[in-house]
Amino acid sequence: MALQALQSSGVTFRRILSHFPEELSLAFAYGSGVYRQAGPNSDQKNAMLDFVFTVDDPFAWHSKNLKKNWNHYSFLKVLGPKMITSIQNNYGAGVYYNSLITCDGRLIKYGVISTSILIEDLLNWNHLYVAGRLQKPVKIVTMNEDITLRSALDRNLKSAVTTAFLMLPESFSEEDLFIEIAGLSYSEGLSSCRKIISGLPLILHYGDFRMLVGEDKTKVLNIVKPNIAHFRELYGSILQENPQVVYKSQQGRLEIDKSPEGQFTQLMTLPKSLQQQINHIMDPPGKNRDVEETLFQVAHDPDCGDVVRLGLSAIVRPSSIRQSTKGIFTAGMKKSVIYSSLKLHKMWTGWLRKTS
Repeated sequence: MALQALQSSGVTFRRILSHFPEELSLAFAYGSGVYRQAGPNSDQKNAMLDFVFTVDDPFAWHSKNLKKNWNHYSFLKVLGPKMITSIQNNYGAGVYYNSLITCDGRLIKYGVISTSILIEDLLNWNHLYVAGRLQKPVKIVTMNEDITLRSALDRNLKSAVTTAFLMLPESFSEEDLFIEIAGLSYSEGLSSCRKIISGLPLILHYGDFRMLVGEDKTKVLNIVKPNIAHFRELYGSILQENPQVVYKSQQGRLEIDKSPEGQFTQLMTLPKSLQQQINHIMDPPGKNRDVEETLFQVAHDPDCGDVVRLGLSAIVRPSSIRQSTKGIFTAGMKKSVIYSSLKLHKMWTGWLRKTS
């Protein structure tokens, strides 16, 4: 099972987890502090560690965490756990971040998300925020025996593969595939380009707000290139078992079915939110076609991959903007300025390296 490749039992991560309430259905660490990245993050031995904590009862968890780690929270802590839980669940991407926390001698950032909202995101890509994090190699520190959650985690990986297939040519390399997958939660809008899709002039922009300000524009490449083996471990069994791909693992090459029939099969298995966004993009005003009819048309469109990109952007863009705005309040103004400055510094450092 591909999910097994996510698991890890690092002592450093478990020591940090001991500072928090124990009621976690899933906890994982991610980012440049966990897996080496190329570019400006490559030399950061003591990079900030990023965590996501999944909890069944956010109100109960925040109640305990406020007593245990009152200083982690911004001014919102005075509003109490009920308001914090409401802000977590109802705004942005359903995750509440506390940033720039010193814990066990390391600088960390941690997000809290409810188990039910995470499962919905993994299955349907409502936000493709935490689900997007889990499409890349992460270190799972703890996970309970929730079968529904485990199944959703596996479904998310399979959906990432299918979506990437739709945006790739008939033959490609493992690296090409992993770059597409790693870019899904940034909507792969890595360059603005004009496309004509079924006669409609559409412009592809950066989907993820973070890719416009504060993120190194080569971030996706920097994530993938040093971590091909980790991506292969994560997705290898899925590729081997997928009937629509010929996976030549020894050569690191793949071939997929790009016929309209093959693409229609793939489109029909996409997460519900992505299907709905594609339908919204392609359905002419007043026609009100059902999703299956629209997907059938897209499967026969030579610009099928670009339509899928637009659908991804329609999910990622508003979600990332709302989450980034929420972060100003959950982190507090001072921490937000410091955190944004660190991001801009990394972006500037990356630019200087490329031009030197």
